[in-house]
Amino acid sequence: QVQLVESGGGLVHPGGSLRLSCAASGNITRISVVGWYRQAPGKQRELVATISSGELPNYTNSVKGRFTISRDNAKNTVYLQMNSLKPEDTAVYLCNAYIRTDSGLNSYWGQGTQVTVSS
Repeated sequence: QVQLVESGGGLVHPGGSLRLSCAASGNITRISVVGWYRQAPGKQRELVATISSGELPNYTNSVKGRFTISRDNAKNTVYLQMNSLKPEDTAVYLCNAYIRTDSGLNSYWGQGTQVTVSS
């Protein structure tokens, strides 16, 4: 059984920074694509950034130059460094990963972590 656990959310002033973590645990053979999504109240879930082994990360336009996605394969953890945060970045941030186990390749979601940017 695989679990994804996000952490690192919180309340921050505009212009501040947070680093989110997405840690995978369980019977993992390989982690493929990992993505960070966010969902604000009343809005559709939005893909923020993705990272795959051997490829350059991808970002939605609104976070380019401010957010950085990275991964530590030894720790089965993906990070999202968020700088120059804006009120419009306020949302629940969720991690999604395609993970191969003995049962095959499946998509997994974490429970989400709240990020609130407010003065």
